Amino acid sequence: MPDISPEITSEITEDSLLNGRVRLLQPDGGYRAAIDPVLLAASVPVGAGTRVLDVGVGTGAALLCLLARWAEADGTGLEVRNDHAALATRSIAVNGWQARARIVVGDLTARPAPLEANTFDHVLTNPPYHGPGTRPPHPGRAGAHMESVPLADWLAFCLRMLRSRGSLCVIHRADRLDAILAALHGKAGAVEVIPLWPKAGQPARRVIVRALKGAKSPAILHPGLVLHHMDGTYTDAAQAVLRDGASLDPDPAAGR
Repeated sequence: MPDISPEITSEITEDSLLNGRVRLLQPDGGYRAAIDPVLLAASVPVGAGTRVLDVGVGTGAALLCLLARWAEADGTGLEVRNDHAALATRSIAVNGWQARARIVVGDLTARPAPLEANTFDHVLTNPPYHGPGTRPPHPGRAGAHMESVPLADWLAFCLRMLRSRGSLCVIHRADRLDAILAALHGKAGAVEVIPLWPKAGQPARRVIVRALKGAKSPAILHPGLVLHHMDGTYTDAAQAVLRDGASLDPDPAAGR
């Protein structure tokens, strides 16, 4: 089992996701999961095969939410940071899912030995959001948010891990959509773009992209999901995903 860095062992909190269905251990400071991994997990098309890989699993939020939503899923998480991998492993244990989930510590540029190409039914990933020359506000979040591997290489690895017609689900900044589509061109099709709108009428800050390896179908731009009412409360559609564990509906009634 990977080890937790001594400097964070006294600063670990246990938090809940999906209205208590998921118990998540994470550092009290530094990187902490927000709603992005919950939305990512909800975008995976449940039912078409059960082998799932989370690339850049972090402390495990997205993978754990997927396991909670989908009892038949068998999950693997890949994480380069030893301390985050250790927390994800412990979270798997406290949720009682050791029989169907595990964490692999490794660098995707080295293709870690336990991971075989062309074997996973689904790959989900939340790549680092910040490219070279930018810096997140909290130094403890740098490892999780700073891009150390080019996005095209990150997504190429994800596609290599998928079986033919397997699904890829990516959440990223909306301004990286062009880079994501360029990385998928000629390698995956049936692309679905799902904007995540902070409030009705505001520009999307995040986008979810789904695609099938080797497919040739044309792309679909969905209406997307409005996350908040104007008063800051979650919309019904967002609540269904974030609290109730519903699948992400890419075409909900706007602002419902």
